Amino acid sequence: MKKFTGLLLALCINGLTLQTALAQDEKTAMVPLPSLDDFSKGEDGWSFGLGLGVEYETAYEGSDEFGLEIQPAGAVQWRSGDNIFYFAGEALGWRGVRSENWLLEATIGFDEGREESDSDDGHLDGLGDQDEGAEFIFQARRALDADWRYWLVSRIVASDEGNLGLFGVGRRFGDQLDGTGSEINVVATFHDSEYANKGFGIDAGQAAASGLPQTSMSGGLRSVGIDYNYRHYINDNWQLYGEALFEYYSSEVRESPIARSNYEAEIGVGFIYIF
Repeated sequence: MKKFTGLLLALCINGLTLQTALAQDEKTAMVPLPSLDDFSKGEDGWSFGLGLGVEYETAYEGSDEFGLEIQPAGAVQWRSGDNIFYFAGEALGWRGVRSENWLLEATIGFDEGREESDSDDGHLDGLGDQDEGAEFIFQARRALDADWRYWLVSRIVASDEGNLGLFGVGRRFGDQLDGTGSEINVVATFHDSEYANKGFGIDAGQAAASGLPQTSMSGGLRSVGIDYNYRHYINDNWQLYGEALFEYYSSEVRESPIARSNYEAEIGVGFIYIF
């Protein structure tokens, strides 16, 4: 982990010293938030970005094991005024600005599920594999000032295996209008009992197969967390991005035998080429 973190810091410092190739007004993003992919450079029509990222992250929710994972990055987008439609890997969605201070987003995506093999130490043995499932995600951000320096954020995740809600506040750093710079969000996450049991519950069959005690979860507070996003234009076509996430579980989640750690964490860095 120390070696990877050192590499990430070196890349980020490198990116910070590289000079932006174009003026900001030539690359105005629909909303100047570094957490959002916007390859339009302020123009309507098609845009396309393709890249690769490396993540060092928790092996599964509640795990005390970590591992490296290579992930594709980028998206195909079509912009029309204050609307962007996009396809990014396993996500198909839309985002749009309304009344200048509302950013709305709707996405159909997929939950990868969980497999027993996700734990190299065998902590999931007997719990069975969870299938990949479709999710509908709706997100809204409400700017508290004209330049999107501060905002409120909410996100609802709905699926046939339960529902999750996130609520928080965010802050953007830097004066760029091209979607670069950095931002931070502080959030609280809630889940219903079905979603909670999907990740941290153990039914009678799983208890018999795994040797872990049967556990039934109730709905309520899941966690509190903080996430950080960074984005920088190396030149007209290349972007460097970084992200970090820390999520601290509620007392009920921490008491689940599946939660071998009190928190979930992730750090990543990557590059995207904009065509």
